[in-house]
Amino acid sequence: MLAEVQQIIEIIRPAIQADEGDIDLISVDEESGVVTVELQGACVTCPASTQTLKAGIERIMKERVPGVTEVIEINALGMSETVVSL
Repeated sequence: MLAEVQQIIEIIRPAIQADEGDIDLISVDEESGVVTVELQGACVTCPASTQTLKAGIERIMKERVPGVTEVIEINALGMSETVVSL
C-alpha cells in the first residue's frame, strides 16, 4: 500500500505545487488504512486546504489505492511542523 500511496502523491503534487503549495507523505497505517500527509507552502494558510484534502486528495486515494480509509493532515492533529531545540 505504501508504494501505491507514494505514486498517487507524485501524481497529485504538481497540481498542488501549481498553487504554491506542496504535500509530503508522513505515514501510511496499513492496518487502519489511514494516510497521514503534511501540507506545506500556501496550503498551510489557505482556507480551502481542508476541502482540497478531503474532496480532492482523500477521494483520489480512496479511488486508486485499495484499503485507504482516510487521509489526515499532520497539522490537523495538533502536531507542530517546526523543530524546537532546547
